[in-house]
Amino acid sequence: MVQRRISRREFLRKAAKYGVAITATGFVLSDPEALLRLIGLSATDAEAASVLDAIVARAPVARFWINERTPGVTCEDCHTPEEIGDRTSHDHRGPVVRCLLCANNCLLKPGERGRCHARMNVDGKLRTLVYGRPITTHIDPIEKKPFFNFLPGREAFSLATSGCALHCLFCQNWEISQAKPEDYQVDYTPPERIVRAAGAHDTPIIAFTYNEPTIFTEYLLDIARLASEQGIRSVLISCGFMNEAPLREMCARLAAIKIDLKGFSEEFYRKISSAHLEPVLRSIRQVARSEAHLELVNLVIPTLNDAPEQIDGLIKWVLGELGPDVPVHFTRFHPDYRLQNLPPTPVETLTRAWEAAREAGLHYPYVGNVPGHPGNNTYCPGCGRVVIGRRGFLITGMHITGGKCGYCGTPIAGVWT
Repeated sequence: MVQRRISRREFLRKAAKYGVAITATGFVLSDPEALLRLIGLSATDAEAASVLDAIVARAPVARFWINERTPGVTCEDCHTPEEIGDRTSHDHRGPVVRCLLCANNCLLKPGERGRCHARMNVDGKLRTLVYGRPITTHIDPIEKKPFFNFLPGREAFSLATSGCALHCLFCQNWEISQAKPEDYQVDYTPPERIVRAAGAHDTPIIAFTYNEPTIFTEYLLDIARLASEQGIRSVLISCGFMNEAPLREMCARLAAIKIDLKGFSEEFYRKISSAHLEPVLRSIRQVARSEAHLELVNLVIPTLNDAPEQIDGLIKWVLGELGPDVPVHFTRFHPDYRLQNLPPTPVETLTRAWEAAREAGLHYPYVGNVPGHPGNNTYCPGCGRVVIGRRGFLITGMHITGGKCGYCGTPIAGVWT
């Protein structure tokens, strides 16, 4: 089970609840299982298994997977030529499933789960363990996602489940992204209840965020479909590590997609995120060709992806592959999870990246996590004046009329109404 960090105040409150006496030399348990409950762990493996069994019993069959019974499937769909060798047939010990949702393409024996912890081979069928199981909801400004050229100043009803396709050492939401479904006790929440909640709060946007929403694609698509019927737009905040078929369906349902381009080197992705760069670049190209609004974020981490050649390479790639109108956010890193040994990103590093992007020809580069920086603002690519003033996530001024600069009439790329 995933351990969850708790504050000192929460620790003391729970200690009193569970009969933990705090002494000068430590703590004494009046209840032998109190410590387990105190840190959020199940008392026994049997209890955890029971929770998981209940989740599996309700888990619907997922989409985007194959097994040896899938029409037209061949051995090459699940195995490399080296694994196949000169064999012409193979008797599987239980039906094996290949998940085709994200670029991990997990090959799962019965009872096994993917790297995301959220999808399981149950008797030869892939089931999603997180459908209808949001573990957090919140109302955020759309700028927090961040989207700066999409409906500025609006609020988004935000939700997440547990799990993620990646294992980033710097993750700021690791308590949910690296968790398993059984780590949190939540009520089943059908898609229509999420849409009703967004409507009740008068939020024009539903945001799939915090963890990696790709792992709950089925839930996401059902919510987005119902939301569109109510005039509510849906957006995705993603690592971009998905396959083409599910992303195609998401692009058709979503109004905007923000992708984290975490670094511009394969080595960074492999060592720091346990992933690969090329699937992310492929996803970015695919979104750029769709009707969905696209923005990119590059979290700049000292000593890991902040070298000028990496940042310049990223800028050059965006210009060459996507054009100048895709917003790119260079965001400040703060120590968290397994990278607490590194300092926050120097503001000078972010300023240099922002200025380099502007000089190269990107129209909408931004600096994130540094409130008051001039890189918080949106500038007209025609006259250079500020058309959206910001301090952090707060809008301080708007000078866009009909999608054009209020000063010179130059079109401003984005979604404004």
